Amino acid sequence: MKITDLPTPFYIVYEDRLRRNLELITAVSREAQVNIIMAFKANALWRTFPIIKEYIHAFTASSLNELQLGLEELGNEAHNYCPAYTPQTIGRYIEGSTHLTFNSISQWERFKADVGSHNSTPGAHHVSPGLRVNPQCSVIETDIYNPALPGSRFGVTIDQMPDTLPEGIEGFHFHSLCESTSYDLEHVLEAFESQFGRYLPQLKWVNMGGGHLMTREGYDTGHLIRLLKEFRSRYPWLEVIMEPGSAFTWRTGDLITSVVDVVENQGVKTAIVDVSFACHMPDTLEMPYKPAITESVGVNTELPTYRLGGNSCLSGDFMGDWSFNEPLKIGDRLTLEDMNHYTTVKTTMFNGIQHPSIVLCDNKGDCSILREFTFDDYKSRMS
Repeated sequence: MKITDLPTPFYIVYEDRLRRNLELITAVSREAQVNIIMAFKANALWRTFPIIKEYIHAFTASSLNELQLGLEELGNEAHNYCPAYTPQTIGRYIEGSTHLTFNSISQWERFKADVGSHNSTPGAHHVSPGLRVNPQCSVIETDIYNPALPGSRFGVTIDQMPDTLPEGIEGFHFHSLCESTSYDLEHVLEAFESQFGRYLPQLKWVNMGGGHLMTREGYDTGHLIRLLKEFRSRYPWLEVIMEPGSAFTWRTGDLITSVVDVVENQGVKTAIVDVSFACHMPDTLEMPYKPAITESVGVNTELPTYRLGGNSCLSGDFMGDWSFNEPLKIGDRLTLEDMNHYTTVKTTMFNGIQHPSIVLCDNKGDCSILREFTFDDYKSRMS
């Protein structure tokens, strides 16, 4: 089946683009001798996992649902971090985890006996407990994605750390990046080592979190590899772990939509499409950012220029402007680029709007529908 044969709307993932990213990531992992694992919070399209499993089996989860999905569909090296575990959830996290990071010292004190009991059980796999620390080094401009904001609920700051490492802790986890560069990581590493370096001789691993956008064009992977090698040379006993999210599926897929009407009010033309920014591309409003459209020529007011309006009743469900060589008409298809990472995992069914299908396009250009959504999907979420 070809793309033009598919009814809109649909998300499409391209196998060749996905493999390109995976090859780069595994090359960095191999050369720098670090463990790069996949974060489900950015991508959970498990029907594409057979491709990913050819390159990587380890993953990081932040909920029991993500953990179960990873164990069923990807691999058995499961790294877990959750802001707060509860007596009802801790047992399942311990049972399924190889690495389990605690957000606070109080959380560790509350549940360290559970971890110890599991690890002392004959035949049980070892769960390596870690502590999330916060170097308070801010390199992110968008506050909603900045875990180093003053008053952040994420991680233990150096002023909260005891003189000696809490007994039983085997690793540190820090996460300060978001679609960032290796030079941002260098800045954060300086803060991390200066504040927490004295504890590192007692640890087995350090997890540098996510946000390493190594597959973005222009990213200095050579600098990243040098930086990681230098860190490892200073602490050769430590396993270094990284868990990028966006990097795995960066520019691997699009959202294909159709124009269903064109309206004009007070000189503003809006092309209404069969998707919704609020429902199907929430980061465009949340972050916010303006997605590229393949068929657009940018903004040129001498050409036909439009806002795009989502097909929901939310007043703010629109974005613009984009210009086109020809006037848009009903039935025209538009390609909203780079709608795989952090998009499919954050969609909603607000207004009951039809959810886009999910499509995989293989290396030969043949497309197959991985999932279509129906009324039953909407109804089952409402009760």
